[in-house]
Amino acid sequence: MGDKPIWKQIGSNLMWNKIPHYYQLFDNDRTQLGTTYIDISCLKWAGQQFQGKAPIVEKLSSLPFQKIQHSMTAQDHQPTPHSCIISTVVGQLKMFLLKNINNAWVCTNDVFRLALHNFG
Repeated sequence: MGDKPIWKQIGSNLMWNKIPHYYQLFDNDRTQLGTTYIDISCLKWAGQQFQGKAPIVEKLSSLPFQKIQHSMTAQDHQPTPHSCIISTVVGQLKMFLLKNINNAWVCTNDVFRLALHNFG
C-alpha cells in the first residue's frame, strides 16, 4: 500500500482517480472491468446479486444501455480492517468496497441502486 498511512492514501489521488477510471471503463468497454473485480467479488445491481468476476462482467456487459450519466457530487472513503476501503459515491448510483491485494486495489463489493427521490 505504500509508505503513507491509509488515511493519507485515501485523501490523496488514489480514490479520486480510481472511481473515475471505473466509470471510464464502464462507458467505453465494460469487458475491461474484469481487472477491477476478483473471483470473490459481489455485485448487487438494483436488487439482483452476482458473485465472481465473470458473472459480474457478464451482467455489466449485457446492460441494454451504452452510457449512463455519472453524477458524482461527492465521494467518501474510509479504511476498514484487512486493508479495505469502503467508498460511497454520492450521485444516486454506487457504493464500493475496495481491497488492496498485492498493491493493487480491487473491488470486492459493488452496490448499484438508482436512488431518485422527490424532495418536494
